[in-house]
Amino acid sequence: MLGIGTIAKKVFGTANDRKLKAARPLVEQVNALEPDMEKLTDDGLKEKTAELKQRAESGTNLDDLLPEAFAACREAARRTLGIRAFDTQMMAAIFLHQGNISEQKTGEGKTLTAALAAYLNALTGKGVHIVTVNEYLVKRDADWMGKVFSALGMTTGAAVSMMPEEDKRAAYECDITYATNNELGFDYLRDNMKSNLGEILQKHHNFAIVDEVDSILIDEARTPLIISGPAQDRSDLYLTIDKVIPSLTEQHYELDEKTRNVTFTDEGNEFLEQQLRAREMIEEGQSLYDPESTTIVHHVNQGLRAHKLFTKDKDYIVRDDEIMLIDEFTGRMMQGRRLSDGLHQALEAKEGVKIQPENVTLASVTFQNYFRLYDKLAGMTGTALTEAEEFMQIYGLGVVEVPTNMPIAREDEDDAVYRTAAEKYHAMIEKVAEAHERGQPCLVGTTSIEKSEQLSKMLEAAGITHNVLNARQHEKEAQIIADAGKLGAVTIATNMAGRGTDIQLGGNVEMKVLEAISADPEADPAEVRARIEAEHADEKKKVIEAGGLYVLASERHESRRIDNQLRGRSGRQGDPGRTSFFLSLEDDLMRIFGSERLEKVLKTLGLKEGEAIVHPWVNKSLERAQAKVEGRNFDIRKQLLKYDDVMNEQRKVIFGQRRDIMEAEDLSEIVTDMRHQVIDDLIDTYMPPRTYADQWDTQGFYAAVIEHLNIDVPIIAWCEEDGVDDEVVRERLIEATDKMIAEKAKGFGPENMRLIEKQLLLQTIDAKWREHLVTLEHLRSVVGFRGYAQRDPLNEYKNESFQLFEVMLDSLRQDVTQKLGQAQPMTEEERNAMMQEIAARQAAMQQAADAAVAEAEAPVAADAGGFVEDDPSTWGNPGRNDTCPCGSGKKFKHCHGRLV
Repeated sequence: MLGIGTIAKKVFGTANDRKLKAARPLVEQVNALEPDMEKLTDDGLKEKTAELKQRAESGTNLDDLLPEAFAACREAARRTLGIRAFDTQMMAAIFLHQGNISEQKTGEGKTLTAALAAYLNALTGKGVHIVTVNEYLVKRDADWMGKVFSALGMTTGAAVSMMPEEDKRAAYECDITYATNNELGFDYLRDNMKSNLGEILQKHHNFAIVDEVDSILIDEARTPLIISGPAQDRSDLYLTIDKVIPSLTEQHYELDEKTRNVTFTDEGNEFLEQQLRAREMIEEGQSLYDPESTTIVHHVNQGLRAHKLFTKDKDYIVRDDEIMLIDEFTGRMMQGRRLSDGLHQALEAKEGVKIQPENVTLASVTFQNYFRLYDKLAGMTGTALTEAEEFMQIYGLGVVEVPTNMPIAREDEDDAVYRTAAEKYHAMIEKVAEAHERGQPCLVGTTSIEKSEQLSKMLEAAGITHNVLNARQHEKEAQIIADAGKLGAVTIATNMAGRGTDIQLGGNVEMKVLEAISADPEADPAEVRARIEAEHADEKKKVIEAGGLYVLASERHESRRIDNQLRGRSGRQGDPGRTSFFLSLEDDLMRIFGSERLEKVLKTLGLKEGEAIVHPWVNKSLERAQAKVEGRNFDIRKQLLKYDDVMNEQRKVIFGQRRDIMEAEDLSEIVTDMRHQVIDDLIDTYMPPRTYADQWDTQGFYAAVIEHLNIDVPIIAWCEEDGVDDEVVRERLIEATDKMIAEKAKGFGPENMRLIEKQLLLQTIDAKWREHLVTLEHLRSVVGFRGYAQRDPLNEYKNESFQLFEVMLDSLRQDVTQKLGQAQPMTEEERNAMMQEIAARQAAMQQAADAAVAEAEAPVAADAGGFVEDDPSTWGNPGRNDTCPCGSGKKFKHCHGRLV
């Protein structure tokens, strides 16, 4: 018997069906306008944009302008790129405009989809940010779609790292700005470290379209962006602790792979105390539980985690005497990213590379809280449905599955489960060899560098030519993926198949054209393109006859989304294709999440060596295990976000105050209020309410007034007068300090006094906020222990962080008042020196921020004149320490001259 929900779906359709149905009339309206747009001249298209902008500014709703805007944008794309947007792209763009995530399969044209929604929303004049996962795509998409926007009379910018400040400001002032999530986040933090309103880059957070939204808003959202400065060097501490860890045995610690957690046992703690005493790291009689041991215990725990939870060539690689973290979801190196709280230093000690000093946080923000600043947010990906609940709860984003332009012809086979990894890899090599023989291109997905290199050796032994794409070949990613669809091609990829470059059957035409023109610059580009397109059509036909792209996965990931991304590389735009997952009971997911029952089934069936169990029930069982892991990871991220939300409220207050201060012409009233509040606090402290004169601390009061207000007045005499109460003393003190500040203002000059007040406020706020961030980090690390006292750690954190914030604001008032009281009128030379010091401080902050982001994303391709990424003959002959010819600004040895 059918359930009520099932009957309702049959009658009314699913929620997704209803959204698609509602969008179709809008698409028909766009199509109806196509003949009118075709009649417009090139100038007429630009005039259409001016007309739409004027209507938007006069209050016309963007929803009413949508059909005309989309029709104009489609026409511009047809004229400039020779591409006519499909109806499904129009539909997806409608959902983006409505603030949803459009789930479009690979090859369905997300780049042009984003351009349609961006053009419509840029009509308001507040700018649109299109967010991509790396700087290669930023430059590529800005250049490619920039032609469309230019034909419509709109400006396009690309904000990338290491750009001159003026160029970046110009990029943000464009109608549409392309940038990576890292660059946007770091620029936001840098903006809130500036002291002049004219230096702010991000004027509005109007509308953002996030490409690969699942990667950016879920996978990368676990790590906050941090701008930091160096702290003291403690290399000896890490090295000493690193010598202790290898002497531990399994009785000394408990490892939980499910939660990725490792803790010391009681025996481990006793052993540790002996080892640390022997190395004179803790004194005789001192216990690990003593307050003095807190720092040592923290770093020993980090050393244990580095050795037991982090695996070389899976979680990180060693390159150029540095620890490079590997993103577990994309398999890419996370250049510039470092683990916090001494964990990265513990890894450096473990691998014997140079230990970098720990850093002190100057500013930080999570991607969740950065992207929630936007008035409207939208996203695109091929795989979002499995995380729909998280997108809705955290970001308020709905997920709409957009149908493909052509029906999917891909064949997804049931998982094959083998008993051992060796049997599984042997079966994979056999399948690859069969496909390779008939010319079918193969994409082999692995979950780590180690496994990709293991499969590579097996393919070499079998005499099969192939490419390996993992974090070690990050720079060649676009080229390797572009070739992955060629006849007979075999590509091994570590969790990073595709991402921005389509795997096209027969190879990528655009890449082939660029290669041919680079090889023969004298050739006619039109002739080269015609020849290559003819060759490509012939090769594509052969690849289709061979069965299209064959995707073989070596195991399932913890997240179904990552598996779906790999599957989605095959069968684009109605192409044929095939996908198979090869698993074994030794795989991490199978081993950790309940393979015992499956092992019993395999034994009962009496499987022989090399045989596999293949059944839809196995798929369902694995998907249930994956769903549980996804749910647990979501709960962890949600809990982390609750803590960060507390800090975020405070961050918004501080950053809002900074913006108000920068916008204000005259801050004398704010400064005066602060001074009067300090006087009130001093009177409450030394002349408490409802006390007698003989109970007042007049000596302490006199000293405090000199210290905090920098004024010498007869406090003691005032307090000893008959009939004097706290109100009289308050009025006299306010009058005296107001008079002193008025005289200072006369000496400085009104304009200089206003400038001093502004700079003093901004510098003090920045210093206090940095101190507050460190305090909150320490509070966060210990508040979890309150749970043992039956108290909710989150509530404790909220209450204590609020109290700390109040203390910070009190301290801010005191410091500003004290420094302003100490300020003396300057000579012209002194004034110039002060301005130079302010400029130097700003430059140092900018440098710290640039250093944090400089290595966050390695550009895949450079646009330096004559430089071709994959052709070393165009690089010239730079020395190891010369600037790299690609234009990145880095030394050659740290860029394209790296020894892989």
